[in-house]
Amino acid sequence: MVYYEMKKIFSKTSGRIALICLIGLLIVVCGFAVSGVSYMNEQGEKENGVAAVRKLREVKKEWSGPLTEEKIGEVIAANLAVNNTEEYRSRDTRKSDIAFGWKQGFSDIRMLLVYAYGAFRDYDYYRPDSLVPEDAEAFYANRTAHLKEWLDTEAKDQFSEEEKAFLVEKYQEMETPLYYDYADGWKQLFEFAPTLLMIMVLILGFLAANLFSCEYQYKADSVFFASCHGRGRAVSAKIKAGFLLITGIYWLSVLLYVGIVLGILGADGANCVIQTGRGGWKSFYNITYWQEGLLVFAGGYAGCLFILFLTMLISAASRSAVVAVMMPFILIFVPSFLGGIRFPLINKILGLMPDQLLQMNMVVSYFNLYSIAGRIMGAAGIILVVYSVLTVMICPLLYRIYRKAQVK
Repeated sequence: MVYYEMKKIFSKTSGRIALICLIGLLIVVCGFAVSGVSYMNEQGEKENGVAAVRKLREVKKEWSGPLTEEKIGEVIAANLAVNNTEEYRSRDTRKSDIAFGWKQGFSDIRMLLVYAYGAFRDYDYYRPDSLVPEDAEAFYANRTAHLKEWLDTEAKDQFSEEEKAFLVEKYQEMETPLYYDYADGWKQLFEFAPTLLMIMVLILGFLAANLFSCEYQYKADSVFFASCHGRGRAVSAKIKAGFLLITGIYWLSVLLYVGIVLGILGADGANCVIQTGRGGWKSFYNITYWQEGLLVFAGGYAGCLFILFLTMLISAASRSAVVAVMMPFILIFVPSFLGGIRFPLINKILGLMPDQLLQMNMVVSYFNLYSIAGRIMGAAGIILVVYSVLTVMICPLLYRIYRKAQVK
């Protein structure tokens, strides 16, 4: 019966089109992720492709290792040395590109200098150009100092004293010196993961919405519910088919995406903490890139299951695929429109919305904090548990609603 329900989904033209769209989505997203890594050669020409990735990896590997004060000082000195060249100071675009290429090896570490030596909310790309090697000793101390300054000034009314203490404690828990390594594969993987997951949920929404409403569309509901197991095993088969459909397509797509991106760009740097990248420098989640990968795709799976099971629940209750298919769009896009509202309570609510599960790489960079039983926690762990529990609770409700559905 489960096989029959799965077969009904892909026997329809809409089901085949959705599958083709998923394949196209995967190809496009992988293409964007891989093409995002380029290498500037000695002639000032940008190179792309596997050969370019290999060259960039080689020059960045030269700077891999613990980010000690000595290593930071070397980066500052190397940056100043390039700045003093004729090519860097030239107004000729080709020469400027050549000078840029000389900084590629330590470009990631240079970007950390931008954040470490500027104010907490400021971004000045040229800030490292004013540093001298002696400034290296303040590299790690600045991270916590800038956080404290921000919490005492601009953000003084955004957090409670307990939350402020929690953030400072998490910053101080980060082990130093950080270990740096080439990790562009992971960075590109996370950058485009939300795009893949969100559009995948929207496409799967069309399939899930039809699973419980197709009998009504074909005017076959009277036959379905009048059959021997129509209000028992047949309903269970639909739920199982929905679960297998979501799980199979999700993990097949994710594994292909991860395999292609990391296979081409490399999985180096998996054990580096996310604070070694520009997107993770301010994060209070002290996790590595591979741990972030588990969080991103486990969260995506939990979000996919919840949104699509809710879609099936609405489909079963309304008997309409049109009404049900709107749910993924509402849950994904409405919070985005409200995200521009600068109000602490609104931000806390939006931080717990199910769309956050599809963009966990952003969740670990946000300062969304919640107090539960006197304990301060970040949003990542909360939404994973909450929506996993809600999905489990939807299953018996879905079974009961469809089992007692009235024949038209």
